Amino acid sequence: MGLWFTEKQTENFGITAKVNRTHHTEQTDFQKLDMVETAEWGNMLLLDDMVMTTEKDEFVYHEMVAHVPLFTHPNPKKVLVVGGGDGGVIREILKHPSVEKAVLVDIDGKVMEYSKKYLPTIAGKLSDPRVEVRVADGFVHIAESKKAYDVIMVDSTEPVGPAVNLFTKGFYAGIANALKDDGLFVAQTDNPWFKSDLIRQVFQDVAEIFPVTRLYTANIPTYPSGLWTFTLGSKIHDPLKVKEERFFDIETKYYTKDLHFASFVLPKFVKDLTDK
Repeated sequence: MGLWFTEKQTENFGITAKVNRTHHTEQTDFQKLDMVETAEWGNMLLLDDMVMTTEKDEFVYHEMVAHVPLFTHPNPKKVLVVGGGDGGVIREILKHPSVEKAVLVDIDGKVMEYSKKYLPTIAGKLSDPRVEVRVADGFVHIAESKKAYDVIMVDSTEPVGPAVNLFTKGFYAGIANALKDDGLFVAQTDNPWFKSDLIRQVFQDVAEIFPVTRLYTANIPTYPSGLWTFTLGSKIHDPLKVKEERFFDIETKYYTKDLHFASFVLPKFVKDLTDK
């Protein structure tokens, strides 16, 4: 029969994957961490029994978090990632030659430690000289930063445990203060099938702070429902108005110039969540 892991995504629905073996399990100071090898998705990082990333489909999430905002901003030099201890977003950020410094702030150093060991294709750039890694509370770091960053990316878990504060209007207001005058940010905002109220509230909160607010989606099979949303807030730059000459060739598996724009075309039930 074998060993199977099931993530219970709602009270009535979950996804399951066959596990070949468990590499590591630990209750850190902040959450339960498991690193397992699955038959279908390769090595998989679980936090509090939720799938965070897998070797097979990680590129979708990490590319869409990083490249949409970085191509929207005309000259991103200093970038902050809140969360994202697996290092995948950092890896994608470093593909942009304009970036001089990428700061990663994750509250749980164990995520970085075991991602380096068991997810080297994802975490392999955390030691790059352009990267500064801080094991600290991203909420506090944002509050202490004033006009410090061109782009901020919130790569958080779902709004439970240490990530709860990362889905509040106060946090988004802090992000606005931490961004430069032409800065922008993006946050993962869960899925529209099970978390529609969350998406609606986040979009409303961000829209009250940022003149340009957009919602976009991607297909991530190991995340709840497979349809994932991202909310982008910008002081000036509109991701739908990026000029042709801004794009350059980049090594990706999911993101493309055409998809940059197409990802903002929303199914009606998702677009309805952005109505005021």
